[in-house]
Amino acid sequence: MEWFRKARSGIVPQEKRNIPEGLWTKCTACGEIVYSKKMEQLLWVCPACNFHFRIPSRKYIQLLLDGGRLEEKDNNLVSGDPLHFKDSKRYPDRLRDASAKAESVEGVIAGPAEMGGMPISFAIMDFSFIGGSMGSVVGEKIARAIDRAIAGPMPLIVVSCSGGARMQEGILSLMQMAKTSALLAVLAQKKQPYISILTNPTTAGVMASYASLGDVIIAEPKALLGFAGPRVIQQTIGQDLPEGFQSSEFFLEKGFLDKIVERKDLRDTTIRLLRYFGGEPS
Repeated sequence: MEWFRKARSGIVPQEKRNIPEGLWTKCTACGEIVYSKKMEQLLWVCPACNFHFRIPSRKYIQLLLDGGRLEEKDNNLVSGDPLHFKDSKRYPDRLRDASAKAESVEGVIAGPAEMGGMPISFAIMDFSFIGGSMGSVVGEKIARAIDRAIAGPMPLIVVSCSGGARMQEGILSLMQMAKTSALLAVLAQKKQPYISILTNPTTAGVMASYASLGDVIIAEPKALLGFAGPRVIQQTIGQDLPEGFQSSEFFLEKGFLDKIVERKDLRDTTIRLLRYFGGEPS
C-alpha cells in the first residue's frame, strides 16, 4: 500500500544536456571555475587567485624561445636498468609507458636555442615523464647542456619541474647531483651566466643540485619548492610548519630566490637578464 503518491501531471522531463568535457577548468587553489579557453589565453593562470597551473614543457618552449624553436639534442639517450628494478611493474616497462604518454623520450628536453636574438643553451624538465624525475639520462642531458654553454660560449637557462631523483636507478641517480654541480662550477669559472627558472614543483635532488645553483634564480608564484615534502618534514620534526612554507614567496622572503616572476613576464624578464649579463642580439 502506498502512503504517499506524488502527482506527475504536467511534469515534462527535460533532456540532459551534454557539456563537452574540458570546457571548464576548476582552480585547484581557490576553487574558481573558469572557461578553459580563457585559461589558455591567460597562460593557465587563475584570474581569481593568480595560481599558476602546471603546463607542459612544450608550452614553455613556445612561450620562452624565439619562434618557439629548440634544436633538440641527445634524444638517442635511453635509461638502462642497472638494478633490474621492479615495483608494480618492471623499470623498462615503466620507461616505455612514460615515453608513450609524455611529450619526450626522457625527463628533460635540451638543446641550443635563441632568446631575444641571443644564442643560449636551454633545458627544460618534462614532469609528464615519471614526474620529471632525475635519472642518469636526465643528468647526462643536463651535463651536455652545460657543456654546450661552456663550448659556445653562451648562457645557460634551465627550467626545472621535478619530483626529485629517480629511485629506480638508486645511487646512479644521486650521482647526477655531483656531476651537474661540478660542471656548473666550470661554467662559473668561464664567466658564462646561468639562469635557473623554478616552476611547480621543484623538489628533492634537482632542487639540491643544479636548480639552486643559478647566478640568478627566479620562480613562478606559489610554486612548491624544497627538498622533502612538507608532510614528511612535519612528521619528522613533530612540529607545525609556518604558513606558506616551501612556497616561492617563502623562499623569496628567506633570500633563496632573486625574484618571483609571473608566467606572462618570464620571457621578457629572462631576456633583460641576458642583456644585463652582456648578451647581444644577433
